[in-house]
Amino acid sequence: MSTTTERHARTEAELQQMAKDHLWMHFARQSVMEEGGPGVPIIVKGEGHHIWDSQGKKYIDGLAGLFVVAAGHGRKRLAEVAAKQAEQLAFFPIWSYAHPAAIELADRLADYAPGDLNHVFFSTGGGEAVETAFKLAKYYWKLQGQPTKHKVISRAVAYHGTPQGALAITGIPAMKAMFEPVTPGGFRVPNTNFYRAGDMGAPTGSLEEFGVWAADRIEEMIQFEGPETVAAVFLEPVQNSGGCFPPPPGYFQRVREICDRYDVLLVSDEVICAFGRIGHMFACDAYGYEPDMITCAKAMTSGYAPIGATIVNDKIYEPFRTGDRAFYHGYTFGGHPVSAAVALENLDIFEEEGLNERVRENSPIFRQTLEKLTDLPIVGDVRGDGYFFGIELVKDKATKETFDDDESERLLRGFLSKALFDAGLYCRADDRGDPVIQLAPPLTIGPSEFTEIEQILRSVLTEAWTRL
Repeated sequence: MSTTTERHARTEAELQQMAKDHLWMHFARQSVMEEGGPGVPIIVKGEGHHIWDSQGKKYIDGLAGLFVVAAGHGRKRLAEVAAKQAEQLAFFPIWSYAHPAAIELADRLADYAPGDLNHVFFSTGGGEAVETAFKLAKYYWKLQGQPTKHKVISRAVAYHGTPQGALAITGIPAMKAMFEPVTPGGFRVPNTNFYRAGDMGAPTGSLEEFGVWAADRIEEMIQFEGPETVAAVFLEPVQNSGGCFPPPPGYFQRVREICDRYDVLLVSDEVICAFGRIGHMFACDAYGYEPDMITCAKAMTSGYAPIGATIVNDKIYEPFRTGDRAFYHGYTFGGHPVSAAVALENLDIFEEEGLNERVRENSPIFRQTLEKLTDLPIVGDVRGDGYFFGIELVKDKATKETFDDDESERLLRGFLSKALFDAGLYCRADDRGDPVIQLAPPLTIGPSEFTEIEQILRSVLTEAWTRL
């Protein structure tokens, strides 16, 4: 007879006090718990595209947790698979050993990945997947007799993770200042924010022309630093930070040409964009390019267990195929049996329910619904792809004038985040670039939910404008 410990249900006051005393939240101001306010929102339940807090209030999950819960909350079959795997083999490392779940998942990911990206290195999350790709890129070039190729290029305002190496690739100065000096070798080029093309001195006539200009800045940086020093270019298919910048037509084809010309690896950072966010298992397929490596994580398990992966092509794997050479890198929980089993079941759900096809079919309707908000004076731009959209907020539509730091602080942190949550929508109000509201809901929602989201946004943004 099996028994489990019965934990008594805590009261709201107990939980808030325990959180205040002991819980250090991520990317959060601890002062929200210290200054005698209502405390921190405590989320206790999820079902489909809704979440509930400890007070019993229901919200639309407009961010899929954190771009994660692709198949929706409350999937019992994923919990059951996790329990079954934990009973059979709860843990074993993949350090010189293997287990069936990791083997099968690697095979499946290689099958989904384009071209000859056939080899899967597991981690426990996206930052670790990026860290793996960074280390592997540097080691690969050393093995090719080009040890000076160690620099990496990424885009302005792009987020690639928090470990020291990934932080060097991240293009948000304010996120790095307090940790400097970070790992050396990270260099930045302009991103694909067409709405702000004029501010970058870029052509504003056509998307295609802008795309060529943006890609050519990568070539310029490679030439400036010296091709013999550049190991890799890290790019998200749709850049998240700054508010959903899709690639202009032809952009990635041009980037691929540039990387090939200068012997530079192309890494597609798909921690957010893989597994349906753009309507494909891997977003590089949506935009027609083949990278040398793909980093992925979040939606691989729909968040029901933590996992990450770096998928590499035959060229990068070749030096490790034979002989006594090893990649001295790994993580205790990388390719965890429970996580890998959950990922396999989650990918079954994707196929059975046609989630990628659903996103491709509904994305234009989602866009059209959100574009209705452009009649509001505070909404400057609606952009994105798949089930991944950003709404940029402006002070003046005609001039595209943005908010200064104080206004942004009052608008986003002082009002919008809480007002949207109070109105029943969990999403992200972000000012790591210009102020934006980001939406990335579970892939299971459809047109009626799009309308509900638009109505909540309309109400709150109208009030925000009157407050300004």
